[in-house]
Amino acid sequence: MLSKVTSAGLLGIDAYKVEVEVDTARSGLPAFTTVGLPEGAVKESKDRVLAAVKNSGFPLPSARITVNLAPADIRKEGAAYDLPIALGILACRGVIPVEALAKYLIVGELSLDGAIRPVRGALSIAALVQELEGFEGLILPKANASEAAIRGEGFCYPANSLLEVVRFLNGEERIEPTKVDVAELFREEMVWSVDLAEVKGQEHAKRALEVAAAGGHNILLVGPPGTGKTMLAKRLPTILPPLSLEEALETTRIHSVAGLLDAGKALVATRPYRSPHHTISDAGLIGGGQIPRPGEVSLAHNGILFLDEFPEFRRNVLEVLRQPLEDGRVVISRAKISIPYPARFTLVAAMNPCPCGNLTDPVNICRCTPQQIQRYRSRISGPLLDRIDIHIEVPKLRFEEIRRRESGERSEDVRKRVVAGREIQLERFKGLKRKHPIYCNGQMGAKEARQFCEIGPDSEHLLKTAMERFGLSARAHDKILKVARTIADLDGADAIKPQHISEAIQYRSLDRKVEM
Repeated sequence: MLSKVTSAGLLGIDAYKVEVEVDTARSGLPAFTTVGLPEGAVKESKDRVLAAVKNSGFPLPSARITVNLAPADIRKEGAAYDLPIALGILACRGVIPVEALAKYLIVGELSLDGAIRPVRGALSIAALVQELEGFEGLILPKANASEAAIRGEGFCYPANSLLEVVRFLNGEERIEPTKVDVAELFREEMVWSVDLAEVKGQEHAKRALEVAAAGGHNILLVGPPGTGKTMLAKRLPTILPPLSLEEALETTRIHSVAGLLDAGKALVATRPYRSPHHTISDAGLIGGGQIPRPGEVSLAHNGILFLDEFPEFRRNVLEVLRQPLEDGRVVISRAKISIPYPARFTLVAAMNPCPCGNLTDPVNICRCTPQQIQRYRSRISGPLLDRIDIHIEVPKLRFEEIRRRESGERSEDVRKRVVAGREIQLERFKGLKRKHPIYCNGQMGAKEARQFCEIGPDSEHLLKTAMERFGLSARAHDKILKVARTIADLDGADAIKPQHISEAIQYRSLDRKVEM
């Protein structure tokens, strides 16, 4: 007998329809065969499925079982096909009516006792169900129900066990669709354990962080050890504007596909902050594997990628950042497949001015030779530095600044200005016709920079002088204009004025010092 169950697989952050065909035949010796390019976890499903069926109180079929996962030319991975395979076997035995299976898309991993465990990519699978016609809903593990229900109410049916699903399909038991209060999820997540007011001094660096947050600009912090570079970076998310629902859904899909979404968690409602160690590989940073998985640049999508000890990262690892910084996406190619992942993040990097860290320290003496300093700084290539909008020096604090009792400006107050600046930018880019929407000034292309970053004669002369004095590139020219546009937005100014250009140049001039 033949039965068919509709399930789903994942390619990148998108889900695709998988037809699970189960055939049971009395002829021949009992066997269990899975075809359709299954990888290890899918091949092992036969043992989980048979044990789950037996321990759920159903007799095991004494037959030759063949399972086909169509389309057969795409490699299948993961354990999400366990539940549909088990239901297909039971349908062949007449335990479940075949017509009931046709109403739902079904995913879920089975434990040996028949309990249903969570799967990856539930949000993407829920989006697929809404695109397909003829389905009444999605049957999935209860741990994934809140995540999937973000796409809408009334079609996500959470289940705890194989037995519960069988009773539901037979009409013996009712499963209530999951409901989620999205507004409440955002309110719960917007709580921070750190605050910008905790950072002593460094007002110039805090201003640079505010500009970077308002415009989505990449920033490099340069200073001796212990000056607060890491503290500043960790507090940057507290002044970023809240995620929109569209951004939150996209971010959640990436984390869900990567298997990093906590069980029962419905949404990534705050901007992600990723801080990989400098020993990370290029595949770990960009993504990779036989079936490509998202890397740190994609997990930081719509958030922060913090690279501490910037020159200590291997050169080949840093160079792979150039394309995602420019394009906001990465394409991971293998022999049989190419998968795109979004990677629109704000890069925050921190480094010492020299190997010993004391070059700009007014007290401790730097004993590094010029050759050592040059070798240390040359680990970061000019093209990569060109893609970082803001370079800011974080000097060593004086004793009086460290002991100052009064706290600085709170993150909440800074965030209000940042949000006001972002609202101006969102209004500016609202009518643009682009494949990928623009949310902030840092995401503008050359065309948008020419359109929205016009300057007057005084600003033109100032910019020309800086370009000639520092030998800046055409890309650096555009970066200065974008940063100046953000500074003008923070000031509430319609036009870019000379003082805005001047401040943007000041943030840019440090890369010449870093390069030596």
